[in-house]
Amino acid sequence: MNLINKKVTHKRFGIGSIVNQNDSSIEIHFASENKRFVFPDVFGKHLTIHDKSDAKLLEEIIQKKEIERKEEESRMEEAKELQRKELLLRLEHEKLMSNHKLHPASQMVFWCDSEEQNSSVSEWNVFSGILKSGNNKGKPNKPSRLHQNSAVLLTARDSSQPESDRRILGVYMVNEKFVGKLCEDGHIPAHSKYRIQLTEQESDQLLFWQYYINEKFPEKMTWKTGKYRYFENLWMAQILLDIISLKSDPKELELAQQFFKHFCKMNQLTVQEIPKPDGALTRI
Repeated sequence: MNLINKKVTHKRFGIGSIVNQNDSSIEIHFASENKRFVFPDVFGKHLTIHDKSDAKLLEEIIQKKEIERKEEESRMEEAKELQRKELLLRLEHEKLMSNHKLHPASQMVFWCDSEEQNSSVSEWNVFSGILKSGNNKGKPNKPSRLHQNSAVLLTARDSSQPESDRRILGVYMVNEKFVGKLCEDGHIPAHSKYRIQLTEQESDQLLFWQYYINEKFPEKMTWKTGKYRYFENLWMAQILLDIISLKSDPKELELAQQFFKHFCKMNQLTVQEIPKPDGALTRI
């Protein structure tokens, strides 16, 4: 909209003529001097243009700018609200961290069905499942025991195989900011670095029941219900040590060693206190 040479009247400075214009300001020549104003904000309150058609176009521009201003204010308010929620979540997270006591079995072993065998190691995320009874029936199962010291062990077996042949597919530490007590959707994402996938040959050498044992029924190897079980910290350390022994690729070996070191630090373990595997398979 070109306003050069258009006549205007200012409440204070009187009649003038627009001599310069850009997207954010206009310059007006009055009888005594030139004045610069914010465009289009000055119109309506302090300045009127003589031409009626120009006045109508200016009104439309001002209305459009007012809508944009309100939308921007709304976006800023939403951003502030999001920051407020993130702050509250962070404070709650820090409180949980400061009060957190290590549980001796704060690891998870997950049962991957045929579809999850691929997705769990491509997406590095598992779903804890839906509660089937109780007051929270139908809601995601909250993995409340998992914390930043926790790892998720991925396992599977073919439907034609016995439970004793359950293989370990891979393992990952939970995401750096993950706290099971705050998990409402049941999804357990992986750490940005500590995640290990086993080859098929490596997986065949790492059987889950080599490490796991049901203390009430030491000779039994059964898993009939549920997507996951909690797993002892020492057992997970045993598995990580055996993964290190299987890795020959230098990069994969280095990652496995770093993973193990990080895991032990997070779970306050030393190599000397990690016993040999003593799972159900070792007792046959």
